[in-house]
Amino acid sequence: MAVVKVLELLAESPNGFDDAVRQAVAEACKTVRGIRHVYVSEFQATVDNDKVQNYRVNVKISFLLERQ
Repeated sequence: MAVVKVLELLAESPNGFDDAVRQAVAEACKTVRGIRHVYVSEFQATVDNDKVQNYRVNVKISFLLERQ
């Protein structure tokens, strides 16, 4: 039986929502193996002087637990 674990991360980028998602996955890959999916559960942006400055995402990354 396969068991999947979910890790929730927040990420930010000045270059767009898609870049923030990529950064979240890249950071998770540093310590987690077997990432299968990423689910974006929330989008946010910070605004300064009437311009979007940073794009933020709340993501859930799922991966298979390894058996010993």
